[in-house]
Amino acid sequence: MDNPESKVVVGVDGSDSSVQALRLAARLAPALNARIHAVACWDFPQIYAGYVPPDFDAFEAAAAHTLAEALGKAFGPDAPVDISQETVRGPAPAKLVEAGADAAMLVVGRRGHGGFIGMHLGSVSAACVSHAACPVLVVHVDGGHRPHHLWRRSKGKDAAKL
Repeated sequence: MDNPESKVVVGVDGSDSSVQALRLAARLAPALNARIHAVACWDFPQIYAGYVPPDFDAFEAAAAHTLAEALGKAFGPDAPVDISQETVRGPAPAKLVEAGADAAMLVVGRRGHGGFIGMHLGSVSAACVSHAACPVLVVHVDGGHRPHHLWRRSKGKDAAKL
């Protein structure tokens, strides 16, 4: 990329997959002539609206702590010098897509199955893949995942991959 302001946006939620997303972004950013921009999203849970006075400062501080902790896990004292970070209030899917609007790439982790068997992307990563204007890399860290949909049974015996 010729743009000196190019960036690789990384969604950070503190999960193992988001820590791995930071590490992968650090390896990819030089090839894209980009810097890393780590984003942690936070919001006040709507379930509490009207019942509990919102302490927005506490939610933002928790997101900032999660972001700092994830950066520490990903890089230790050797964090890339050109990494930027921000906490953003709002739903993660929308805010990450917005942050990636002018990015070279958006990197997000996949936390789980979202409670639905057969759904292999989390809701945040699926929304990013569906709506981002830039390429999206979804990082999986659960080594035990078996892509069962790629295998079939043939006459009672396991067949080769499709």
